[in-house]
Amino acid sequence: MDRRLFLVLLLAGCAGPTPPPPTHTPLPGPPPAPTPAPAALVPPTTSGDAGFDAWRSDFRGRAIAAGLPGALVDRELAGLTPNPRVISLDSAQPEFSKPIGDYVKGVISADRIARGQRYRNELPFLPSIEQRFGVPRDILIAVWAMESAFGAVQGDFDVVRSMASLAYHGRRRAWAEGELIAALKIIQSGEDSRAQLKGSWAGAMGQTQFLPSNYLSTAVDADGDGRRDIWGSPNDALASAANLLAKGGWTRGQAWAREVTLPDGFDYSLTEGPKEAPPYWEALGVKPADARPWTPAEQAPAMLVAPAGASGPIFLLFPNHFAIRKYNNSTAYALGIGLLADAFAGGAPLVKPWPVETPLAISDRIGAQTALAKLGFNPGSPDGVIGVNTRTALRAWQKSRGLIADGYLSMEMVRRLNVEAGALPN
Repeated sequence: MDRRLFLVLLLAGCAGPTPPPPTHTPLPGPPPAPTPAPAALVPPTTSGDAGFDAWRSDFRGRAIAAGLPGALVDRELAGLTPNPRVISLDSAQPEFSKPIGDYVKGVISADRIARGQRYRNELPFLPSIEQRFGVPRDILIAVWAMESAFGAVQGDFDVVRSMASLAYHGRRRAWAEGELIAALKIIQSGEDSRAQLKGSWAGAMGQTQFLPSNYLSTAVDADGDGRRDIWGSPNDALASAANLLAKGGWTRGQAWAREVTLPDGFDYSLTEGPKEAPPYWEALGVKPADARPWTPAEQAPAMLVAPAGASGPIFLLFPNHFAIRKYNNSTAYALGIGLLADAFAGGAPLVKPWPVETPLAISDRIGAQTALAKLGFNPGSPDGVIGVNTRTALRAWQKSRGLIADGYLSMEMVRRLNVEAGALPN
């Protein structure tokens, strides 16, 4: 046999039989699992609140239209949820309305006066702030005391989350969205981080409680360290407050208010009315309560107010009072600031003390507004807030009934209104 043929036959016998073709197609195995991204890189896209998520989606477009990068908006709002405490505080109205006298007396405490007097003499940067902005140090220290207890109580709410919650809640949506955009612009600028933007539930930040928009437009780097640090620098905080008041109309060298007395039979319907210089009021019998003459600082047009009614102290309010209200548009707040500042400077107490009053429940306030409307004196919406519309309606009703038309809603006025409107028996 040929040797090559023998080797072929031998190898074929060692290989064994050929296997039959498969009768079915094998099933593929499971694909490999994808490697998950780190949790920090995949923020949740929903908050669990469909309404909030819808608002956030809509707001994103408005924020970008306002000049913010979409990536920044997405990053800062990712994983955000509404803060129920912020929404609750925004919705709440106190059951009882503190009388203005109680409010002001609470502001002007002996401890607060002592601390303010110490600061006015010890802080070395105050003269330069006064010179630059024209706002007296006593007013600035009063703002500092009222807003944050001299820097000690600044709030620890996340301002971005607070403003998003208020915007979603909707009661003040346009305002809250504007402040949220301002907060995001602060972050975009790199001047302050998201972690730094802490404040009150309503978004006010730092030792002088600036809203984000105020910070952008008005905050000042007074200590020259390259940062407008209203949180950690009293110099920056008080200079920023002075700048806000100056922009709000504070006039260097003018007074803010003067306590006055009124003659018997005075027409109290003139309160919260015309703004006239002291000679106009003097012709009507209005005189300084301390019997001292008017000063050169008290020659600007002034409004007459009776914040606690005819039984309480009466004031002429000069334009600088209304500059204080750029901080908080409340007569009580501005009076508290001004009177506290006067106390820091060693001013005498009021000639006429605040009366002792009964706090009004919200039901009393709404009931009085409802009664005024029923009697034909429109106070606006019966919401329990005694604002200028309610006081104007009340003065008109009082004058038409031969009462002292001071526009002050006391418990006696609540009773009279409800009796006349048929809500109470005579």
